[in-house]
Amino acid sequence: MKIFTGAQLHEIDRATCESQQIDSVELMERAANAVSCEVISRFLPSQRIVVLAGPGNNGGDALAVARQLIEQGYRRIEVFLFNIRNHLSYDNEQQKNRLITIEGVDFTEVTTQFNPPFLCAQDVIIDGLFGSGLKKPMAGGFAMLARLINESGAFVISIDSPSGLFSEWNAEYNRRDMVHANLTLTFQQPRLSFMFEDNADVIGEWKVLDIDLDEQKMKETPTDYMLVEARSVRPLLHKRRPFSHKRDYGSALLFAGSMGMMGAAVLAARGCLKSGAGLATVHSAMVGCQIVQTAVPEAMFEPDRNERIISDMTVHHKHGAVAAGPGIGTNDQTIDALEAMLKNIKSPLILDADALNCISKRPALLSLLPLGTVITPHAGEFDRLFGEHRTPEERLKKGIEMAKYYNIIIVLKGHHTAVIRPTGRVYFNSTGNPGMATAGSGDVLTGVITGFMAQGYRPEHAATLGVYVHGLAGDIAAEELGEYGMTAGDIADRLGRAIHRIINPE
Repeated sequence: MKIFTGAQLHEIDRATCESQQIDSVELMERAANAVSCEVISRFLPSQRIVVLAGPGNNGGDALAVARQLIEQGYRRIEVFLFNIRNHLSYDNEQQKNRLITIEGVDFTEVTTQFNPPFLCAQDVIIDGLFGSGLKKPMAGGFAMLARLINESGAFVISIDSPSGLFSEWNAEYNRRDMVHANLTLTFQQPRLSFMFEDNADVIGEWKVLDIDLDEQKMKETPTDYMLVEARSVRPLLHKRRPFSHKRDYGSALLFAGSMGMMGAAVLAARGCLKSGAGLATVHSAMVGCQIVQTAVPEAMFEPDRNERIISDMTVHHKHGAVAAGPGIGTNDQTIDALEAMLKNIKSPLILDADALNCISKRPALLSLLPLGTVITPHAGEFDRLFGEHRTPEERLKKGIEMAKYYNIIIVLKGHHTAVIRPTGRVYFNSTGNPGMATAGSGDVLTGVITGFMAQGYRPEHAATLGVYVHGLAGDIAAEELGEYGMTAGDIADRLGRAIHRIINPE
């Protein structure tokens, strides 16, 4: 699913009206109907609902919603239209005229002084002050109104986007002056701002409502941002042939584990094999031999000459993919071994966890990364590699810059993990849940991506597919065990089921 800018969405709306031979007011009615249906599904007609509408088309949406709810038997609707400059958009004016014809409607048009209504936790507020067309931060009376809403404890539904939140970048703006929604109902596509942790408290739960915008125009409109869904990754999965054997599905080598951290090697190996790799070899400290051979008997074990750490990362055989990092520590001998490997590696490569921490201790190693290398940092590892960043937005922008500069794929882990390609395109993941914030989850992900790369998937496809499958396996685990009770091993155990669900949707 593409993620468009506010300006692009405006053009798509216009193209929809032209292609479907409808006017903008009819399209607004369609959007309002989608919102009204969502409200009706959640609240009884006896619910007090306060509708706050701005002067633009977002306000027009809110006025249309108010009218439709009244027509459906909702009698406790109070509407406030803020027209402080005595200028409404054309569509807003049309919706106002339709609303005020309803007998007994509780409607107030605010032009100068405003006596705010009493708001409490039992109320529902529909926020239609400003949507994705916002040009500058809310200030003055509107900022005060936002704070009044936020302090009321009412259930807030924002149409399109919470008022005050820009569609794309918001790092420089004060979120106290934005409406904080419990539910954001947006149209056709999510907004880029929905992908960032900093905005989570502003957006609340978000849901995309289909209003049948022009498919051809959306297809033709270019964007660097995508939200990955099952339909996005399903075509990437290779169909398995009946007459095939293990070597058809690749060989993976994982440099993982050290004294006290052999669990990372076990989880990475399981992730690799359960994502479909035909063969997997774990190279680790000698101390890990019995652990790996017992916990993952399907994997081969290649002992390092060192008892406690990895001191040699020589790739002795041809492999479809090589991974390094989970649990390897940052001993100087391990860093030396990693440097030697980077200078000689010929196989597709993925680096995670301590491999990235090793590089952060010796930053010159970044220049040795082979083209197309996949790195999978969380926020802390990313900052150790590329410098401190104040916000997730800054981190994403830097990730795009670094992916281009080094010609690598960066998997920036988080709730909406971002797979950043060297082209600058960003693929945000839609699967996963808070239960995956558990020790070893990242090691499983490393194994999954390695497994797909070993099978011959291009690194950028392996990363996108691996992140989605890993998150879906976590969702299945949460369904069965709950978010509190799941472990990284539970995620690994459900990888096969996740792939099956993608190929065979219910």
